[in-house]
Amino acid sequence: MSALSPARRREITLDNWRVHPNSPWSFQNVAEFVPTARIAEPLGGEPPVTTPGLIARLQVAGDGGRVSLSDHLAATHADAFVMLRNGEFLDEWHAPHVEPARPHIIFSISKSVTGLLAGIAAGDGSLDPDRPVLDYVPEAAGSTYATATVRHLLDMTVDLDFEENYLDQDGAFNRYRRATLWNPQRPGAAPESLLEFLVTLRGKGAGHGRTFFYTSPNSDMLGIVVERATGQRLADFMATRLWRPMGARGPAEITVDRVGWARAAGGMSVALRDLARMGALVLADGRAPDGTQVVPSRWIADMRDNGDRQAWIDGNFYNSTPDGRYRSCWYEVGDARRSFYAVGIHEQWLWCDRTSGLVLAKFSSRPEPSDEARSIAEIATLSEIARQI
Repeated sequence: MSALSPARRREITLDNWRVHPNSPWSFQNVAEFVPTARIAEPLGGEPPVTTPGLIARLQVAGDGGRVSLSDHLAATHADAFVMLRNGEFLDEWHAPHVEPARPHIIFSISKSVTGLLAGIAAGDGSLDPDRPVLDYVPEAAGSTYATATVRHLLDMTVDLDFEENYLDQDGAFNRYRRATLWNPQRPGAAPESLLEFLVTLRGKGAGHGRTFFYTSPNSDMLGIVVERATGQRLADFMATRLWRPMGARGPAEITVDRVGWARAAGGMSVALRDLARMGALVLADGRAPDGTQVVPSRWIADMRDNGDRQAWIDGNFYNSTPDGRYRSCWYEVGDARRSFYAVGIHEQWLWCDRTSGLVLAKFSSRPEPSDEARSIAEIATLSEIARQI
């Protein structure tokens, strides 16, 4: 990673750490801005790639014609990219400013990780997705979550009056980020924890379970439910039941609020290869390379096959994946290759192709947090790569 001068580092603050051109550095150094809980220490010993140069040779659609995949990555503000199939890392790419051994924030791919943790807890019998949220979080009485089930959290079908506005400066989303310690505290404003914020949220009166409505607080509440159900902090449960059992070898951490609630919706930072390993785990029906059943296979099958199609059609992400569905915090594409994916703002991707067994993982620091047109274009690119390999 290119070094920062002391003066340049002092320019990056809690107020601007997610803003370009600061983000290519800060996305690998989140713990310098937000409190974090450690999930895993690095183990090292990563194998070499088996097909070096593959990324440079591949051609994909670009502006004005075909371009090399490596040029596409550079043009889309990618920080790193890796291809994994059948336990082998085919090739990987890193931008000049990236230190491969450091964890990178994955933003909303954290939701998909949390969905797997919920599946593990359900397999243990400690979590029932059909039970009310209130059974696990009695503090939610009076909020919209008081009448929601855990399944509504998992599938983003909570009736919630909240706008996912990443550039908000004065509204509820900014208050939400202040509660997670991602934004500076306002002078004179009373500090509140993540849970204290969540239990103030209300619904629109539309009812739960009807429409896919993407809002991050649902997944943060899911993280709290998992903690309450398992009796463990999310970071510890993830470390012992998912990350190490699936074969992760790099560092991992998650941001926490002032009292230790984990930012399950977007606060995880992991190593690139470990993100790909998680995709391979899901492709393998929840089994690790050594044969250990880490996530129950029935949970994975349900996630890939049972999303509510009508809720997706009526929801707010339909244009990105018209044939898709959403289940347990993962996106099903609905294509002939039975692809599914996880995605985070600023262009974090985990793409899983069930036909070829290929996993593609991408870290980025795209200046815009959300850009539907670019996301649709990236979906097409990732699908094209999978067809070529």
